[in-house]
Amino acid sequence: MHSQGKIVVASQHYPPDTSTTAAIMAEIACRLAGEHEVIVLSGSPGELPASQTGPGKPRVVAIKNRMAGKAALVRRAVSELLFASRTFLALTRQLRRGDVVLTVTAPFMLPYAVAAAARLKGARSALIMHDLFPDVLVMAEILKPGSLVTRTMRAANSLMFRALNAVITIGRDAERPLLSYSGMTRNKIRFIPNWATLVPAARPLAPGNPFRKALSARFIVGLSGNLGFTHDPEIVFEAARLLKNEPDIHFLLSGWGIGFERLKQVQAEANLPNVSFVARVADAELEAFLAAANLWIIPYRKDVAGVSVPSRFYNLLAVGRPVALVSEPEAEAALTVVENGLGWVVTPGRADQLADAIRAASRCDAAAMAERAVKAAAKFDRATAMNAYAGLIDELLRNPDLAEQR
Repeated sequence: MHSQGKIVVASQHYPPDTSTTAAIMAEIACRLAGEHEVIVLSGSPGELPASQTGPGKPRVVAIKNRMAGKAALVRRAVSELLFASRTFLALTRQLRRGDVVLTVTAPFMLPYAVAAAARLKGARSALIMHDLFPDVLVMAEILKPGSLVTRTMRAANSLMFRALNAVITIGRDAERPLLSYSGMTRNKIRFIPNWATLVPAARPLAPGNPFRKALSARFIVGLSGNLGFTHDPEIVFEAARLLKNEPDIHFLLSGWGIGFERLKQVQAEANLPNVSFVARVADAELEAFLAAANLWIIPYRKDVAGVSVPSRFYNLLAVGRPVALVSEPEAEAALTVVENGLGWVVTPGRADQLADAIRAASRCDAAAMAERAVKAAAKFDRATAMNAYAGLIDELLRNPDLAEQR
């Protein structure tokens, strides 16, 4: 039985898009649709998978959208502005007083449109904060901290946070930068971490693994996924260069994004013998690929704390692998690594520390660390997260004014 108010999910990324954000938003929308009427405003055209259609599933409304490449910043900004504008108009048609609208920080202009439309129509609004803008652009050195654009975005954020009823963070480190905004209060913040999509269980280091069998080295260091503006490809290459005369250690790299293009460029020039690239791995092969490496690297630039949480992190733990995380120690993933003994936290920019961590990993008790990794991954459970989202939405439907202290 549906409640009086309905839920509107606004997301540029939604199936059939295969991105992590699309998968997360689909999981949430489908979970909520079991108890409420749910409409999804999607910027991803195409036919939905069968699992996303039928009774008890969200109704998906397509919003015209043209996504430019990440490197085409001006075209991308224009496309995102148009999508946010179209979503705002769609929300003014769909929302009624007492409804709840849920969105995410991709693209970064979308939350402003959602908060404004919800306030205009007397609805409640919640934001899943995967990345904090403009902080993430400052971290990536795209914007300067004191620039006019940065100051304007921060001013807009203060208005947006004042209008929002709830902000869902996926990292504990996000609270401090959020509270630096005048429109944000602690009672609006809810911590709901993401989850592993693979079943937590230690996968063996099988010689017959298709990604491993062509490599003669005993210890494989892996890098996987998107390397965007917030990541540091140089530290990975420099660590490989420092370890090039240690034949037992080999780097296996697969992914996409501007960072990977940079890695391919420097490797083409240096031709290090201990570095191999493989094509972007399909979802069906992800488990085998993650099981191929002994250690995984997540290389962030400096100042990541409170700005971004690596979504790939939980699946690395789920297959029972330690991580070498390049990050400040107060960042969410770093806290989890240290609290659970899951690997090494390396100072951003210090390739020598990363190389030392890889050497240490090659000599550590792999079985004990795998057991700890799987145990930690089990804490980041899909059902737990979905129940937390459902509880928050129910609270917003009943009462938009969250308690002052919890």
